Amino acid sequence: MNPVVKTRYGEVRGSVADGVNTFKGIPYAAPPFGANRLRTPRPVVPWSGVRDALTYGPKSPQVPYPPPIDLFIPELTKPGKDCLNLNIWTAALGSARQPVMVWIPGGMFEFHATGASPWYDGSRFARDGIVCVSINYRVGAEGFLYLGDGIANLGLLDQVAALEWVRENIAAFGGDPGNVTIFGESAGAISVGTLLSIPRTEGLFRRAIAQSGAAHQVMSTTAAQRVAQHLAEKLGVASTREAIAAVPVDRVLQAQAKLDADLAACPDPERWGSEVALSMMLWQPVIDGNVIPARPIDAIAAGVAGNIDLMVGTNTDEHRMFLVPGGAIDQITAEALVGAVAAYGLPVEATLAAYRAAHRGASAGDLLAAIQTDWYWRIPAMRLADAHAKRSGSNYMYEFAWRSPQFDGLLGACHALEIPFVFDTLGNGTELLWGTDPPQQLADTMHAAWVAFATNGECGWPKYDLGRRATLRFDITSEVVDDPRFAERALWEGVR
Repeated sequence: MNPVVKTRYGEVRGSVADGVNTFKGIPYAAPPFGANRLRTPRPVVPWSGVRDALTYGPKSPQVPYPPPIDLFIPELTKPGKDCLNLNIWTAALGSARQPVMVWIPGGMFEFHATGASPWYDGSRFARDGIVCVSINYRVGAEGFLYLGDGIANLGLLDQVAALEWVRENIAAFGGDPGNVTIFGESAGAISVGTLLSIPRTEGLFRRAIAQSGAAHQVMSTTAAQRVAQHLAEKLGVASTREAIAAVPVDRVLQAQAKLDADLAACPDPERWGSEVALSMMLWQPVIDGNVIPARPIDAIAAGVAGNIDLMVGTNTDEHRMFLVPGGAIDQITAEALVGAVAAYGLPVEATLAAYRAAHRGASAGDLLAAIQTDWYWRIPAMRLADAHAKRSGSNYMYEFAWRSPQFDGLLGACHALEIPFVFDTLGNGTELLWGTDPPQQLADTMHAAWVAFATNGECGWPKYDLGRRATLRFDITSEVVDDPRFAERALWEGVR
């Protein structure tokens, strides 16, 4: 018999297989359209009767994935109006009070942002005593348009609304609202780092895991308003919320795609602002002084989130995901490499000498991939771990080092490669990223560590502190390494 659970807003009917109850597409906020468009998330309108929660709900409106990301991420849904929804996997309904994990998917704050992927199937977490939740949220202009009118960070507020829904309803699904772990990857991990720092999340979660993302990637109001002005010009309307909300969603998405093309063709800091030109991300959380009072990394360094257990990590070769599949890595010239190093604020000669010494025989493209891995992912993650370690004794660091055999082994341990190992879903989705025979024992190890952390805050390896900086390097044979990125950390001191 299909399970039925009563929430604050009405009853939902899920499905059951192999002892796991699954509920998909449950709304946690009202559809963000009509009068709700470009506004803070509104409460769900209660329903009568039993609502089927058997299929994934729609994702938010968004531009298509850019190459090469469009090759890799499988999804099981399309955009639609009732897009602020979540999914739940649980093996114990009622009063079991199991640990809860809430997954925040990535997508550069412009696409994806949906829990409806076979990679994110939470049934293995449920099998192991966790109530697993995955969420959708708004991206692009619909989620991160900033106009200086007192409304900001709608996509982030969607995430907060989902966490509030979890606090109010998850006990009926067997979860403990007092033992919630948020975890996410890429933009989802940046969301985690940001949620750590903001007042509105007080009491909503106890632990946090940031996979390939940290607490640095935010925009100033000046840069965000500049992007909004460019969008309004593309649309031919005033740069006001009312004017842009009156434009059909499809036209806004077309304008966003044109802005993406403009940025790719000419990433000029004078036009876009340095935050956008360096990150190549038009839509990001904005330090608006209200939702996000200060730069998240600064707030965490000052002691915010000191009571939260934290795990943070990156993959060894993050940026090869963006350079290898389309062959861009072979097109990088020495001049382009020098220009990138200078743009990141690093001393060119010393930096290139250090990276050449660490990557013997590497091409200009290989060196750029290593440097961009550090700029985007590794250095921010290390600084998040450092900032939190100063204020908390519950801190863990990892590095995912297993190299994919795909693309003749050139992908390395690239961005997003760890996700199916964490979820124990290696049999789900595309083989293009990790091949036909990925190591199940590594998935067993990683998945167990995530379960243990969500359960009691312990990962199974030494905690990270500013003396030892112990880091668990996940591979076929995993090992603890002390301060494994000392040279890079020293090189980037004072930068980023």
